[in-house]
Amino acid sequence: MTTKPIPICGKHKVLKEWRPTTFEYSDEGISIRVPNVYAWVCPRDGEASFTPEIVDELIDTVNELIKTAKRARERRSVLTEYIVSVA
Repeated sequence: MTTKPIPICGKHKVLKEWRPTTFEYSDEGISIRVPNVYAWVCPRDGEASFTPEIVDELIDTVNELIKTAKRARERRSVLTEYIVSVA
């Protein structure tokens, strides 16, 4: 098994930590927060670097959630905030 080196924060020159963080995205007045996503995180400022596999998953998830939120906005739903959890 090969191990990859721990990334270094380019700004602070410190080793990043592999830990959960919150991914946030906003588009056209729609905000999405995905908590507990593992990433390489700078311990100084919290800047996260996601692996390619996690980025692919986030792109798919965000696209689906944006579509759902836009449909709700078009039908003028009174429900404006959703919390969804998958076990």
